[in-house]
Amino acid sequence: MVTEQQLLDYMREPAYKPMTYQELDKQLGGGGNAESFRNFLVVLNELENEGKLVRNSSDRYGLPERMNLVRGRIQAHAKGFAFLIPEDKAHGDVYIGAHDLTSAMNGDTVLVRVTSRSEHGGRMEGEVIRIVERAVTQIVGTFQNHESYGFVLPDDKRINRDIFIAKDHFHGAVTGQKVVVKILTYPEGRSAAEGEIVEVLGHKDDPGIDILSIIRKHQLPEGFPVDVMAEAEAAPDSITEDEIVRQGRRDLRDKVIVTIDGEDAKDLDDAVNIERLENGNYVLGVHIADVSYYVKENSALDQEAYRRGCSVYLVDRVIPMLPHRLSNGICSLNPKVDRLTMSCEMEFDGETLKRVRHDVFTSVIRTKERMTYTNVRKILQGEDEEVTERYADLVDTFKLMEELATRLRGKRMKRGAIDFDFVESKVIVDETGKAVDIIKRERSIAESIIEEFMLAANETVAEHFYWLKVPFLYRTHDNPDQEKLLHFVQFAANFGYTIKGKGGSVIHPRALQTLLEDVRGSKEQTVISTVMLRSMKQAKYDAESLGHFGLAAEFYSHFTSPIRRYPDLVIHRVMREVLENGGTLPEARQESLAARMPDIAQQSSERERVAVDAERDTEKLKKCEYMLDKVGEEFDGIVSSVTGFGIFVELPNTVEGLIRLSELSDDYYHFHEQHMLLIGERTSKTYRIGDEVRVRVERVNMDEHTIDFTMLENMSADDADRAREFGWVGRGGGKRGGNARGGGRERGGAAASARSDGERGGRAGGGRGERGAGRRGARGGAGGAAPAAAAAREASAAVGPRGRGKRRGGGAAPSAAGEAAWGASGARAGAGAAAPAEQRGGRRRNGRGGGESGGAAAGGGNAPAQRERGSDSRAWKPEDDYNLDRLLGNDRSGGSSNGASSSGGARKVKTDMWGLPITNAGSLKDYGEDPDSSWSSRGRGEGGGRRGGRSGGGGERGGGSAGRSAENAGTGSRRKNKGGGPAPSKSSAADRAGGGNGNGFSQRKKKKKGNSTAAFVRKNRV
Repeated sequence: MVTEQQLLDYMREPAYKPMTYQELDKQLGGGGNAESFRNFLVVLNELENEGKLVRNSSDRYGLPERMNLVRGRIQAHAKGFAFLIPEDKAHGDVYIGAHDLTSAMNGDTVLVRVTSRSEHGGRMEGEVIRIVERAVTQIVGTFQNHESYGFVLPDDKRINRDIFIAKDHFHGAVTGQKVVVKILTYPEGRSAAEGEIVEVLGHKDDPGIDILSIIRKHQLPEGFPVDVMAEAEAAPDSITEDEIVRQGRRDLRDKVIVTIDGEDAKDLDDAVNIERLENGNYVLGVHIADVSYYVKENSALDQEAYRRGCSVYLVDRVIPMLPHRLSNGICSLNPKVDRLTMSCEMEFDGETLKRVRHDVFTSVIRTKERMTYTNVRKILQGEDEEVTERYADLVDTFKLMEELATRLRGKRMKRGAIDFDFVESKVIVDETGKAVDIIKRERSIAESIIEEFMLAANETVAEHFYWLKVPFLYRTHDNPDQEKLLHFVQFAANFGYTIKGKGGSVIHPRALQTLLEDVRGSKEQTVISTVMLRSMKQAKYDAESLGHFGLAAEFYSHFTSPIRRYPDLVIHRVMREVLENGGTLPEARQESLAARMPDIAQQSSERERVAVDAERDTEKLKKCEYMLDKVGEEFDGIVSSVTGFGIFVELPNTVEGLIRLSELSDDYYHFHEQHMLLIGERTSKTYRIGDEVRVRVERVNMDEHTIDFTMLENMSADDADRAREFGWVGRGGGKRGGNARGGGRERGGAAASARSDGERGGRAGGGRGERGAGRRGARGGAGGAAPAAAAAREASAAVGPRGRGKRRGGGAAPSAAGEAAWGASGARAGAGAAAPAEQRGGRRRNGRGGGESGGAAAGGGNAPAQRERGSDSRAWKPEDDYNLDRLLGNDRSGGSSNGASSSGGARKVKTDMWGLPITNAGSLKDYGEDPDSSWSSRGRGEGGGRRGGRSGGGGERGGGSAGRSAENAGTGSRRKNKGGGPAPSKSSAADRAGGGNGNGFSQRKKKKKGNSTAAFVRKNRV
């Protein structure tokens, strides 16, 4: 009889070519009788149904990987496209367009044909060839009745097509109710999926229906089956002395052992004790409830725990992995009662903190006290004398625990462990489930003590059983993708932080932890931590010990929470078997466990992801519910992210909302993707991460679980910024070394087109609006008149979205308001003549410089010199976005700024470890620190510009200062000689008057303080 493994092994041979089933049966030595042939066909069909084999159009069989097919799981996106996550870990993800998905849905197991690859094979696109297994069979959504038919709008936005419901499948549902739909037919082409309503949860506005919908959406179980509850009820309420003696457990009931948990915790599965030996060494004991003693392998309890994978902690309830009869009863380490445990005892050297001895064994304990994090913190920090007096006999124990935990953490940080210190919150709900408050969760020394002790025990257990060579489950964290890590290094350099690596590419986790320590307490702490986390891979369970990058640990497992995590339960079962068999396992048992471990690891990792998603959904839901009655109220907040489609603002209570770019009506804002900031084209007003802002709650969408804010005030803007915003000074009003530069150099222009990804992905709509009145060249070097600025704003506000003016006809005299606008934002310093209409590529642009200069010259320059040098300031070109000198203000083609004194030659640009330049930030703002502290953790916006997504910061076209005056051209504007003759003179009257050196640029004063910014744009990139 041919087995599955024999058939697969035969097809994996290099010489194998696709064969028919008759040929396969002959080659594999079929018995020639009907029974043998029938069994062979059964095996063949099962492998084909599972997607392990593929039958081609000529009815020949082969392996998917040998037919240019990849098997994996679909990860869909709300925008319609998806990615294939291959089962082969060595294979990269495959992008699948919306039209290539056929009827595949999120989570489905499919076979995909790769249709195209990038030049180096890094990026792949494909199409779904076959759906092997459906993951989505039921959908939760809102029902809409259309009399003769109905539709269900899915709550899961990754399912972006409604479900058609025939009238005879309504089953009493009415419009507005949350329902559960069983899918009868899946969508094909333009036809929608059809379904049948199998459960009506209730109206979407009824109390509790919102959480219930999320539970059904993620297919989380609520109750336990009857047979599972029967097994749980059969568990004893206490243990007997006979059990202890019979099992040979070590008796630790005389030791001072305590549990430390949260106030509302009921499943107490870990306890600790500590001693100091006479030689100064520490002895740490970590004792974990022996759940595997009561949950036998392959029992109903075990199978249910495997299906659930872990406990799920929602805002208003807990969905446990095990029935409360066990988790809160015999398996919970309640105070002053005997409990069976698995213990890990470790001895650490008092000086070096090296682990000199360890022991893993079964035990029985009796905890002395049930301590809470709050009380332990009060004792250690001396906050409450009453609490200290109540636990006087334990004070020295807690202080010794603090001492050891602090030293363990120091050692862990020194070896390179990464510690993300994110602010967490907790939503408080009333008895009806309504959100009434949001509080921050504080991470005190008490939490750190338990965290360090559990980490030490997990590492010790993992290493111990690794060397015993027995099947085991490990918690692994792969090294980050080098490309993603390089992007993060570039991003961090925008804030002035340099990350060192080995050989210029390999980065040790210690370097990342050093960065986290450097940014702690700064305004960019959250964003840098978030970007770093997103650049890393997800931790998962694995049957192989592959190390843990984030903890800088060679061996790591989850051993400490068997009540709420299935992998811990499996580990306990293996540990007890090994201990009972003298440190090894029978060969048959070894093979059986080794075969099961990969499947258990994958199942546990997947269930963990589902639990995390459900917990996040309920938290977002309740935060929106909390803000529902606060629409119209004003709050202070911090800009937490800047994207191409808006600004995310986080309130002190951790609620986050979006200010959409389309609603910033005071200017046309451009997103600088590289530096992650928004800048106004007309006003040069900027928004960056860490800015303190005042916002108003505009709307709360309970269907999408989103909150929209309206910007009221940016309280982080300095006076110079506000002056530029309202036209009180020209764009040269910055204070970079005393030079009044023109135009508020926008570092190469705003990246108006950027890809959107991440959980807040979305395309920022909006093309380029009409150009503002007159040339937005440099404003007057010293300042403009406030009335003119007001008129300019009045004129620009009357046209186009986001305050952009209409094109002005070439040569036409501007209106009064237009003249005022011209004088405030378009007049060249010292220029009294009309600006010539500019030509580019042989085409005259009407309205860009055709009107007269309406405003008075604020800087008082020389008009002939203006005209003489005007032709030297070239227009914007695509390479300007990538020209380093223009980005950083080192372009040598312009004259001295505003006639300021200038001397010195070319300034040397330093390079970092990557060979890329490091210099001071541009002239957007000068706080004495890096001005470009902006980033988006939600994805990069995408805006379709009129010129194919070219940049378009302030000035005429993007980052170039085209159209600026000669005096203000020092930031890098070079205009080609239009006449074809010799280039005009680089000197000007302003240069001569100001004592310029004739080199065409002003000397920049050296900053004494402030962070450096690395602009990761290579020179002369086209």
